[in-house]
Amino acid sequence: MARYTGPVCRLCRREAVKLYLKGERCFGPKCPVEKGAGPPGGRSLMRRKPTEYALQLREKQKARRVYGVLERQFRRYYHKATRARGVTGEYLLQLLERRLDNVVYRLGLASSRREARQLVRHGHFLVNGRAVNIPSYLVEEGDVVAVHPRSRTSPRLKGLLEAAATRNVPAWLELSLQQAQGRVLRFPEREEIDIPVEERMIIERYSR
Repeated sequence: MARYTGPVCRLCRREAVKLYLKGERCFGPKCPVEKGAGPPGGRSLMRRKPTEYALQLREKQKARRVYGVLERQFRRYYHKATRARGVTGEYLLQLLERRLDNVVYRLGLASSRREARQLVRHGHFLVNGRAVNIPSYLVEEGDVVAVHPRSRTSPRLKGLLEAAATRNVPAWLELSLQQAQGRVLRFPEREEIDIPVEERMIIERYSR
């Protein structure tokens, strides 16, 4: 499966905002955005007012990079959102939040979505008692996401479970550290999705 394998700090520098792609490093002083590093490249970007198209593109790229989704898959999420009832932009973000790798990250069982994707691909999680190794799997209300029994003795998973005790779990999820599992109570509301994007501009971008 295709995925971005380059340096993720470049992506945050390009968007000039923290996308929290590298776990604990993003919260420390080594974060390039904290240091005030400019966009990547051999020369600085021209200081001119960005066009409406450029602003829409940047919002779309931020959303894609936060969730680790490539263009073709992101476009499929958009088309699915256009067929749903309600506000298209909000439903688009809700679809992205329902991805299994994102749910694992939100539960605190991975330090970043990138790590969550890798853990899911390696078969470390169960959904309703069934092994699922597809990061894009969409969870439903009532689904239980649990660490695989054979993975609970892994030093990395044990460390993540200990660290999860200090993480804030969103209200639409419920975490049980004793059982090493989380439950999807409901789908997230827009105000509970804290990624720095304007979904309205993404919809305008694809509606052209």
